[in-house]
Amino acid sequence: MADLVVTLNAGSSSVKFALFAATAEWPRLVVAGAVEGLGAKPRFRVDVVGEKASERKLAAKLTHRKAIAEIFKWIEGAYPAATISAIGHRVVHGGLRFSAPVIVDAETLAALRAFIPLAPLHQPHNLAGIEGACEAFPHVPQVACFDTAFHRGHAFVDDAYALPYSYYEKGLRRFGFHGLSYEYIARRLRIIDPIHAEGGVIVAHLGNGASLCALKGGRSIATSMGFSALEGLPMGTRCGEIDPGLLLYLLESEGMTPEELSHLLYERSGLLGLSGVSHDMRALESSDEPRADAAIAYFIHRIKMEIAALTAVIGGLDALVFTAGIGERSPRIRAGVVEGLGWLGLALDATANARNDSLISSTQSRIPVFVTPTDEEAMIARHTIEIAGLSVAAR
Repeated sequence: MADLVVTLNAGSSSVKFALFAATAEWPRLVVAGAVEGLGAKPRFRVDVVGEKASERKLAAKLTHRKAIAEIFKWIEGAYPAATISAIGHRVVHGGLRFSAPVIVDAETLAALRAFIPLAPLHQPHNLAGIEGACEAFPHVPQVACFDTAFHRGHAFVDDAYALPYSYYEKGLRRFGFHGLSYEYIARRLRIIDPIHAEGGVIVAHLGNGASLCALKGGRSIATSMGFSALEGLPMGTRCGEIDPGLLLYLLESEGMTPEELSHLLYERSGLLGLSGVSHDMRALESSDEPRADAAIAYFIHRIKMEIAALTAVIGGLDALVFTAGIGERSPRIRAGVVEGLGWLGLALDATANARNDSLISSTQSRIPVFVTPTDEEAMIARHTIEIAGLSVAAR
């Protein structure tokens, strides 16, 4: 059997995993699955390619480490003859030090722990995934793939905040996130539309976490997220862009503690806070509550503002791409965004948009508009194969 590569994507309440066979220039998916509902009602879901998906309940008190142990127990039972040749991990923050995927050793793991304050909702779980995998497969290479790495190399004007320069030197700057998704889309667009892919492209990664990225020649030039995963667009429960003076007011005049403020900004704001209904766009679109409509309108408004700003940064727009859960599945959001940007030369084909077609712009549109599914796991697998020395392009 060919080398198998495992990918792990550990979040706050789930651990996603996938198995890829390193049998072609691009990894071939064998299995996708997840342990979901951690902290509530955990369940184990597995989807083997070509077979019917299965799901089962797990014990209520399940930690990330135990969830990862369940995943590897299933892999070893399902593929007893297979060799797990490498394990790739999504790590949200790589700081200034890591601008490319790396093999994880003790020194690397210590450095990644130092970034926990920069991504408190994600980094601890990413590291739990690495530590659990090291325990289960101590002799298998572990590869860390960073969401920030794709954005390293931005110009000073796109990275800096207008604070004393010493803060910039210490690393208080705009990092950007969702880099694995943007890297995948950049590669995919070269196949879909190689001519426009080399020009100015804006990718809208719209999900529970949301951001935009401006590409030029397939490289990240600027992005809406900054020092943390709070900046830019409003998200499911995160606030997006906010006046720092308001934060000072909440601390000084409202008497909030830093912990309370963090909880407000990360978990009580965004679409949930504005609507009072849900963080889930599907629930908002089906709701009759006026505040749900207001939250949707605000989300669309901020996306249009960010697209206009990023278009200015890259000197014009050659293609627009929607991706991630909302971007791939919400005709209403896509229509609202594009209808507000007709002055850029964008126009939708309403029928194609309603069908979630891959190309949803009309024949009158000067700029193509794509709906392109992202695949962060495949991008992690690709990096892992390369870094672990499993490249099979010559086979």
